[in-house]
Amino acid sequence: MTLLEYRIFHAVIQQGSFAKAAQVLHITPSAISHAISSLEEACGFSLFIRSRAGVSLTHNGEAIYPFIRQVLAADDVLCQTIDEYRGVMRGTVRIGAFDSVCISWLPEIVTEYKAHFPGVTVEIHQGTYADVINWIKNGMVDIGFLSTESTQELNIQPLYRDQLICIVPKGFKTHHPGQITPDEMKSETFVVQGDAVDADVQAFLAKYHFSVQASCRVNDDLATIAMVESGFGICIMPALILERYHGYVDICSIEPMEYREFGIAMLNPHMLSPAVRQMARQIEVYAERKRAEMPATNHGFEPERRF
Repeated sequence: MTLLEYRIFHAVIQQGSFAKAAQVLHITPSAISHAISSLEEACGFSLFIRSRAGVSLTHNGEAIYPFIRQVLAADDVLCQTIDEYRGVMRGTVRIGAFDSVCISWLPEIVTEYKAHFPGVTVEIHQGTYADVINWIKNGMVDIGFLSTESTQELNIQPLYRDQLICIVPKGFKTHHPGQITPDEMKSETFVVQGDAVDADVQAFLAKYHFSVQASCRVNDDLATIAMVESGFGICIMPALILERYHGYVDICSIEPMEYREFGIAMLNPHMLSPAVRQMARQIEVYAERKRAEMPATNHGFEPERRF
């Protein structure tokens, strides 16, 4: 088994067919077929299911793919490290992020990063917490933004505390205008999201022993706000979402204040390429600046450096 065969295997998966992989790699389809056959012979089992529609991984192919991605990632780290010693910074940084970070933080982070390292390609993958965890584990992303409530067994570098707020329809009455307590919320109907999207809100509901009456379940922040705007119920969200999303709704602070804590996670922090290492540092610097802008939420929060 060779590194070239691994790269061909990866390209076939990404492109969904031998012919498209051949075009991307600028080699002949017969060379692709020969490489995959050689790899399957070395493994002792089939890697792909061939059909007229293209190819898909077998169960065994899915099992070994994460390990092949790790080998390719290690090779990229080696090549980038050599380039760094030669005074050249290039490569690819792949970031996984949930909606609010993807919309509110990453545009500025990536713009600042590219100003310093124009030779590096940055890829953004947007998804749920569960998506990001899966992408980190299988090597699809180098860095993943996650809530500390959602990390499972992954190590995380906490960066920021984001206040939880309650979004209510316009004109919604509370005992104290602009504020709402957990007890006031318990009798209300909620618009909720799935556990994979909403781990922090689920933790809040569990903490205060809510028995939620849900009028609808959605998987998108904008859809959630739209449902509240239309009078389907109230919802709890991190404040970061409201930096870019706007709706005809009222916003109440929760008393006592609650928050979600989030940061960045990596599969192996000690095996980062120079480009990824610099991106992690760029994210940390940006988070430090944001903490200074929001002292109330982040008062006393000085994240210990774990990576």
